[in-house]
Amino acid sequence: MPLLAVLPGTGGLTRLVDKRKVRRDRADFFCTLEEGIKGQRAVEWRLVDEVVPRSKLEETVKLRAGEMAARSDRPQARRGIALAPLARTIEGDRIGYGTLTCVVDRDRGVAEITVAGPATAPPTNLEGIHSAGAGFWPLALARELDDLILHLRANEEKIGIWVFRSAGNRDLVEAHDRALRGARGRLAGSRDPTLSQAHASSASTCPPRSVFALIEPGSCFVGTLLELALAADRSYMLDGVLEGDAGKPAAVRLTGMNFGAYPMVNGLTRLASRFLGEPDRALQLKGRLGEDLDAAAAGEAGLVTFAPDDIDWEDEVRIGIEARAAFSPDALTGMEASLRFGGPETLESKIFSRLSAWQNWIFQRPNAVGDKGALRVYGTGQRSEFDRRRV
Repeated sequence: MPLLAVLPGTGGLTRLVDKRKVRRDRADFFCTLEEGIKGQRAVEWRLVDEVVPRSKLEETVKLRAGEMAARSDRPQARRGIALAPLARTIEGDRIGYGTLTCVVDRDRGVAEITVAGPATAPPTNLEGIHSAGAGFWPLALARELDDLILHLRANEEKIGIWVFRSAGNRDLVEAHDRALRGARGRLAGSRDPTLSQAHASSASTCPPRSVFALIEPGSCFVGTLLELALAADRSYMLDGVLEGDAGKPAAVRLTGMNFGAYPMVNGLTRLASRFLGEPDRALQLKGRLGEDLDAAAAGEAGLVTFAPDDIDWEDEVRIGIEARAAFSPDALTGMEASLRFGGPETLESKIFSRLSAWQNWIFQRPNAVGDKGALRVYGTGQRSEFDRRRV
């Protein structure tokens, strides 16, 4: 405050009072002090954990790290899972992995992401999961999805809409969910697939991008993969099949993994966050575990946004995507971050939703107040011209 007349609200202040639990009056004084606080007062005020002489710093750090490692509940006698480098291929606008592909449409500003369900049944015991290692489908998918999200965020700033599809066998996805639930906490590294999936699911919820899910015949949005559809800003599920398609209609399926394995940054499951106004509905859905829900049933259960039939499917999806692409990218970032994290406020939800998105920057950027910004041309009959980069 004394030096720049601004404050690091997202990172600094939130972490002071929420993470470090610094008393409010002390935090107030600290933020207005140019020279900062050091020594024993910094310890007493909870700004640091410990003060040590420079000559003993390295020794103390090693000692504290060893103490923390000793408190870990990870089995010490078991070998962990080696995470080999990912096999990512980029050919033009196509990005490929073992469990998913992404095609970037630069003209539309859309990334079409298709997740491939498992091709084989999961291992039948813990030793089999350990032997599968990084090739265990849930872990492989989590790592590759996380990598793709990071790639798109860092290298494709103008691709503002991510559209998720899936393809595969629903029974095999559910079988892997059962294997995951049975292995959690019982094998060195076996928690990693669940934790990695939780991280990837959170990453798909937090990006400054619009996320749509399309649920079509042949899809496998079951349990863990259904989390992607629940994380989407909007989901479309085809009611029936398209003309000339001899396949079966699309269906979604809940598993035990939808009820606590993948909490959001607000501490709730995606189902609980979805039904904040109807908390009993999330509990009632536990009675439908393993049931295939077609478009009508999924719509009635509140699991999808829209369920157009074959006549309206292509137009509704196209119009939804085109309309989204026409809005200000900055305004979308603010809107999405505010809507995605209802319910309890936590340290994480403050940082990754409201504070990151707002802080007045939306109203100061050229997309709003530039020569062709929306606020400048409003009422003139002119069209806004937006910088399509998402930040």
